[in-house]
Amino acid sequence: MSSASKQFANLRRISIDSRTGLYGKKKTVEIHPSNYSPRQSVPPVSQRYHFLDISIDALTHGDLDATLQEAIENQRRLLIGNHNLHSLYLFHHSSKMRSFYAAADRIHADGISIVWLARLFGVPLARAHRTGYLDWLPTIMSNATQRGWRVFYLGSKPGVLEEGLYRLRKQWPGLQIDGRHGYFDKTLRGLDNLDVLTEIAEYKPDLLMVGMGMPVQEQWIVENLRHLPISVVVACGALMDYVAGEAASPPRWLGPIGLEWAFRLLNEPRRLGHRYLVEPWSVLEVVWKHLQTRPTVIGAEKA
Repeated sequence: MSSASKQFANLRRISIDSRTGLYGKKKTVEIHPSNYSPRQSVPPVSQRYHFLDISIDALTHGDLDATLQEAIENQRRLLIGNHNLHSLYLFHHSSKMRSFYAAADRIHADGISIVWLARLFGVPLARAHRTGYLDWLPTIMSNATQRGWRVFYLGSKPGVLEEGLYRLRKQWPGLQIDGRHGYFDKTLRGLDNLDVLTEIAEYKPDLLMVGMGMPVQEQWIVENLRHLPISVVVACGALMDYVAGEAASPPRWLGPIGLEWAFRLLNEPRRLGHRYLVEPWSVLEVVWKHLQTRPTVIGAEKA
């Protein structure tokens, strides 16, 4: 038996008394090893680069589409992460973020700033290697509708999530999508978290989108990944807030020229002020230290 199989075989069944139901009766929530399967191998990415202590895969929008389709059709577990300037800051300040990226099978550039920094260190990334989730979402939803993929979204506020799901179903009739808001007790063996894991397991998604913002979503994924059914898992930030109209969506032309952050800062100064006005100075220190040693990127390696 492989080590992965042993890991899942040794996973104990978790049986708890959930919320009291009608007439004072209690329902039992069970999470059983039979709901899960060992992680299957995924094909190596063709080009992975390393700089500033992070890893980035040279993936275009089309590459991500193909990766998603291949994993779902072959029932492979695939964890997709992304990097932007905010995640670069968190990576150097949080061991849990580093654990998430160590577990990720694919890591793509979400912010154009990552592409610019990569070039500074000799990494041959281009604008085409930057894909934001607002740009990727229409393709994901279209493919899910056409191919019958089941999508589960975890995150956003109560009410906002439902509005976002309604809009997605309306725009893509036939789309199989459900979700759960992200405001729950995320303690691993807490009652709320077990309810969430059970709901996901019962839905059996092909694609699990976790949108609770950095670093909360990454921490939740790392802690719960082995309890999730086989599916593609992506960390997608506040995506549903934009879909539901809770947050103003930046014009898509701002992303490729590196000004999307300015639009967001103007619209949400209190929430995003630290991210865009303070964190970059810490990142600048990291960049300066690495420039002193000036590491040379010889070429890509297979992940």
